Amino acid sequence: MTYREIRVIGDPVLRTPCEWITDIDDKVKNLVEDLLENVDMEGRAGLAANQIGVGLRAFSWNIDGDIGYVLNPKLVEASMDEEYQDGDEGCLSVPGLWFPTKRAWYARVEGINLDGKPIVVEGEELMARCLQHECDHLEGMLYLDRLDRAMRRKAMKEVREKIG
Repeated sequence: MTYREIRVIGDPVLRTPCEWITDIDDKVKNLVEDLLENVDMEGRAGLAANQIGVGLRAFSWNIDGDIGYVLNPKLVEASMDEEYQDGDEGCLSVPGLWFPTKRAWYARVEGINLDGKPIVVEGEELMARCLQHECDHLEGMLYLDRLDRAMRRKAMKEVREKIG
């Protein structure tokens, strides 16, 4: 297995929107292999390419033993009009800190696989949270950006104290 170091808050790659994948070459195939291997660890629900230093639109997930990936994901449905969740959320790039984050109860992502074929990934609750969280990463956002003003202030104080 190729262990990839997780980039943490403060690293500019986490704040840079990722580029669309236009050519599925060996570099992209190796990226998917690394994403799948590195998400398959205790306590990991999702992993975006920029979290391992690669600025391409790809992420993997590991929800309840279901492990997969998507290239060029686009969040096409995540409505909070009817049902939403507001439980604690964490992030490998903000280690050891969890804050209540409002997310849609259901989310749907469209993208492609390594064969360039269209795929749909969807789910509720934890899977929905993962899809929204990882798509945010690919746009250069962290879950902390979704916190209300008071909670964000508290979170950033804790980030500075814990991470530096």
